[in-house]
Amino acid sequence: MLKVEDLDVFYGDARALDGVSLDVPEGAIVAIVGANGAGKTSLIRTIAGMHKPARGRIALRGADIAGLPSFKVCNLGIGQVAEGRLVFPTLTVSENLEMGAMLPRARALQKQNMDRVLAMFPVLAERSGQAAGTLSGGEQQMLAIGRCLMGNPELVMFDEPSLGLAPAVVQAVLQTIRDLNRDGLTCVLVEQNVAVSLKLASRAYVLENGRITLSGSGAELLADDRVRKAYLGL
Repeated sequence: MLKVEDLDVFYGDARALDGVSLDVPEGAIVAIVGANGAGKTSLIRTIAGMHKPARGRIALRGADIAGLPSFKVCNLGIGQVAEGRLVFPTLTVSENLEMGAMLPRARALQKQNMDRVLAMFPVLAERSGQAAGTLSGGEQQMLAIGRCLMGNPELVMFDEPSLGLAPAVVQAVLQTIRDLNRDGLTCVLVEQNVAVSLKLASRAYVLENGRITLSGSGAELLADDRVRKAYLGL
């Protein structure tokens, strides 16, 4: 569904990504793991059209989308749940969700998608008139996921969805990702919790200093001695 080939990204003279290549099969959960500063968020933002690559190709179902502006990438069906949630704090829960449906691809499906999101996250229905900035961290993460789903995506990139959340809330968020994938959504998961990511993922990549250093199934990387030593403390 998504193919990244030989991607180079720079911030000024600093290289953030160096020849990154990866595949995201349709219907899969693909994990991208690595330490802070490895380039994970740079990769997500480049796929999303927020950074322009210096070199390389990003193909969505065979069509090169590298360098397209982010609103066009979104309208092609790639959604993003950003690190830190980034809800609109002064807008209500309902207004945040409506913002997600402003894409041309999603406007006609706004009511259908709203019903789906509120059924998935009943707490958002209860808080519909509440300012998003007053929600708990877990509720804001639900809202961020819901807002993304309002755009009717076919592939969603989750950037550190468990960051700053209580363990019980983390499990609920990860279960949501499982459920969405089971319903046919293709997922890219960037997550510092390496063990959880690899257990969820059908395919996974290790990103270190802007380069892919290992790839395989989630189970293979979970059993890899290098991964266990570097990221799991085993």
